[in-house]
Amino acid sequence: MDDSTTKRIATAPRATQERPTLKTIAYMTGLGITTVSRALKDAPDIGADTKERVRLIANQLGYQPNRAGVRLRTGKTNVIALVLSIEEELMGFTSQLAFGISEVLAGTQYHLVLTPHSHQKDPMVPVKYILDTGSADGVIISRIAPDDPRIRLMTERNMPFAAHGRSDMGIAHPYHDYDNEAFAYQAMEKLAGKGRKRIALLPPPNALSFYLHSRNGFERALSDYGLTEVAMGRVTTETSLGDIRAHAEAMMRSASAPDGIISLSGSSTIALVAGIEAAGKVLGRDADLVSKQSAEFLNWIRPEIYTVNEDVRHAGRELAKAVIARIDGVAPDLLQSISKPAWSPMGPHG
Repeated sequence: MDDSTTKRIATAPRATQERPTLKTIAYMTGLGITTVSRALKDAPDIGADTKERVRLIANQLGYQPNRAGVRLRTGKTNVIALVLSIEEELMGFTSQLAFGISEVLAGTQYHLVLTPHSHQKDPMVPVKYILDTGSADGVIISRIAPDDPRIRLMTERNMPFAAHGRSDMGIAHPYHDYDNEAFAYQAMEKLAGKGRKRIALLPPPNALSFYLHSRNGFERALSDYGLTEVAMGRVTTETSLGDIRAHAEAMMRSASAPDGIISLSGSSTIALVAGIEAAGKVLGRDADLVSKQSAEFLNWIRPEIYTVNEDVRHAGRELAKAVIARIDGVAPDLLQSISKPAWSPMGPHG
């Protein structure tokens, strides 16, 4: 940094105490505003030394481009909106998904903006808001339904998006999904191998696509291994933990108690374990439990649980890459991926 720049920093006007602008950087470097702007955009006609000097000052000031100005000039917001239910599973799911997305966006011009909503309300509301206000260049959605109106609307409005899950509505769209059908089948296979015969499945709500996928795997294995289902009634992974615990206790005390249970949610599994043990039953002796988890924590609580990992951070990375590629015009059917179940090494062996 030369002496003239140092003097300008020392005698900088009040603007330096406010949000720094291109004008602030121009004053401090002694360059024109147009030159500063082009240097920050890495224009080829600006010398390397000038670019380095401008970037150094910009970084020292904490300069961030004004998004409203960027939008006026380019028609873009440089925002990716993550529409996520505030009731999403707490056991590492939300943070890991957002972290994975952020890892990819960190190397781009895009910023992640979380748009929370309650799944008990109309899921179209946040998506319509984004579309009507033009507040994002791309959208990532979760809790996908087989016939999902959000997917139809964003496709009709040409909004680039990626879905954490698959629909079944004849519309090709970018997605990353977890193979819940394979998980349910492999979980049944594990229980059958342990000699278990009567199996209960704690599923997600039946409005979601992965309910159908998990039921498909479960029912195939019922037939293939000659097992019997013990119905869970209306209890799902989104039932309150207290109600899951109470249902599990009553179920395990009944004459028709299962000797194997499969859970599609790590946090729900904790409630299941509490109910099983409240009924005086012992995991690994009276019943075996297989659970999916989004973070390695269940076996710290109960080593007897057979655990299968869902890498949600990886899902976030894949969704971010897919939505950026869609913004860049890549065909949606080229932006579809599925993660396979991975058995945790922390679970019981055999």
